[in-house]
Amino acid sequence: MATKNILFIMFDQLRWDYLSCAGHKTLHTPHIDRLASQGVRFTKCYVQSPVCGASRMSTYTGRYSSSHGAQWNGYPLRVGEMTLGDHLRANGMDCFLLGKTHMKADLEGMARLGIDPDSKIGRRQAECGFDAHIRDDGLWPEGPEGFYDPKPSPYNAYLKSKGYQEDNPWNMNANAGRDEDGSIASGWFMRHADKPANIREEDSETTWLTSETIDFIQNAAPDTPWCAHVSYIKPHWPYIVPAPYHALYGPDDVQPVNRSDSERVDPHPVYKTFHSNLIGRAFHRQEVRDKAIPAYMGLIKQCDDQMGRLFAWLEETGRMKDTVIVITSDHGDYLGDHWMGEKDLFHDCSAKVPLIIYDPSAEADATRGTTCDALVEQIDLTATFIEMAGGEVPSHIVEGRSLLPFLHGHKPEEWREVAISEYDYAVTPMRATLGVRDQDARLYMVTDGRWKLMHSEGPGHGAMLFDLVNDPGELTDLGRDPAHAAERARLYAHLHRWALRMNQRVTRSAADIAGMRGRSRRRGILLGVYDEHEVEDDLTRHLQGKAKEDFVSGR
Repeated sequence: MATKNILFIMFDQLRWDYLSCAGHKTLHTPHIDRLASQGVRFTKCYVQSPVCGASRMSTYTGRYSSSHGAQWNGYPLRVGEMTLGDHLRANGMDCFLLGKTHMKADLEGMARLGIDPDSKIGRRQAECGFDAHIRDDGLWPEGPEGFYDPKPSPYNAYLKSKGYQEDNPWNMNANAGRDEDGSIASGWFMRHADKPANIREEDSETTWLTSETIDFIQNAAPDTPWCAHVSYIKPHWPYIVPAPYHALYGPDDVQPVNRSDSERVDPHPVYKTFHSNLIGRAFHRQEVRDKAIPAYMGLIKQCDDQMGRLFAWLEETGRMKDTVIVITSDHGDYLGDHWMGEKDLFHDCSAKVPLIIYDPSAEADATRGTTCDALVEQIDLTATFIEMAGGEVPSHIVEGRSLLPFLHGHKPEEWREVAISEYDYAVTPMRATLGVRDQDARLYMVTDGRWKLMHSEGPGHGAMLFDLVNDPGELTDLGRDPAHAAERARLYAHLHRWALRMNQRVTRSAADIAGMRGRSRRRGILLGVYDEHEVEDDLTRHLQGKAKEDFVSGR
């Protein structure tokens, strides 16, 4: 592939259906829509875990969360785990980070192996394999026990350089407004979501990171291809946005909530526990949705406008001709659908994400402006980028599959039958509410595009099942319906086959194993041989003939 660079853009908590090109009726995103008209929009892309850290670690490694082990926020990605940066650098492409990873470094593992955190290897281990142009994980609140994230905040440093005088301007300016009497109107309280954030729009997080991206591309080394992971924190909560975006939408622009009273009649115990938690109960209330969702829409509108600014600059400088552009998200947001808030479970509003890929190469001309309905997993991006860099996907390590055939108009000879997602909720309050052991606090999703099964590992929990054709809103749980036992059994069989996959033999490829097979004979190991004539002559020739000495008889 002749394309030189990859601009890998990820928004945090952007629902797949909150783009006008995906059907949103009142939120217009013309710049992202235009990119979709120039590339391919994948309509069935699932993340491998519906929580930030685990989802991102899967995307950055190309592996399922149970393979890499970092299955929740704050779980370190073990030292030595191969990442996108490792694969791309091996194929001559640099790999940079601008923004968020939610990566937790395995400092104990690094210390055990004597890796200096300040060395190049140490920094890459701590930055999820990227060379960090600027890392900002985007959540800088402070509570009675200190900061949520103790790392220095580059964005806070930027705000202070611009004259914002608060000790933590992220908390008090970018994510807070002002009441009529001048008091702080924190974005942590959703009743303030209709107020403008107390910050100049040009200094807000989304605009700042776009400026950093343009600066990076302007100054990137011209002779080495690069992948730049530009990772925005928004439209992730707190739900508050600077003017004029705070006033663009109101309750009349909010699409009808997707939920039914029947969902709360004898519900699956895990679902009941999640929709009954504090976040779920908040989004049961109409006033919360009327405040939070217009702000969420305003955050997305600002993201789209910044994409317009970025894309216009790329066109003016001629960079659209040599840059692949990818837009996706790490998970969605319930926003009151299914009586839930946040993410956590596997309904489409949580586990399905937007994925748009623009490939400027001539090979992709036939697919411009099309949609692809194949079952895609976000771990496929790692495989895709490796192929774009000219490499061969190491399938013994990377569990995703390249999307290049779809981009270039070729249907792969073989594609997956199901998509898988996982969730380890051991550290959440819901585990204690359910009374399950830490090792049993695991959830799985398997979908074939027609049916979706959610399995809970807790004793007696069983499955939830949805018919995505006759019930696209996923409102009727068929998990205990005897009439659908065959569908449950079929999807469980898929889940079982997936669970039995080979996923830890990462130091030997199939080619390595083929080369090793039979090598021990050719290196002198002749087990099971009774007579020298039973094997090839060259394996035994050196074992025949007269012995030079006889130490037994002494002659």
